[in-house]
Amino acid sequence: MTDLIVCVSSGKGTWGHVSRLIEGEEWTKIFILTNDFGKEKFTKPENGEFILINERQGLQELVEEIVNQLKGKTAHEVAVNLISGSGKEHMAIFSALIKLGLAFRLVALTKDGVKEI
Repeated sequence: MTDLIVCVSSGKGTWGHVSRLIEGEEWTKIFILTNDFGKEKFTKPENGEFILINERQGLQELVEEIVNQLKGKTAHEVAVNLISGSGKEHMAIFSALIKLGLAFRLVALTKDGVKEI
């Protein structure tokens, strides 16, 4: 099975998409990058872990924060969904994944279930 990394942040209606994506496959681990509000309001699955970020930080600091919190916690390849969040958060996530040497594939929920895009 594969680990999943998702962003749960801004974007109207995106949290529902992320929830259905999580439920649509069997994931080994689920890493939910979010802020304090998301941690309080988003329902974390049993195999989920919150990676808390402060979106007000500078981009480099945000990347370092994600790297430090993900380091050593996931397999070599992960599935990633960035339907939620800002461009700054997405850039930081991509940069962190590259710095960690992780191969990744983008996944989304479609009318036919979870698909690689």
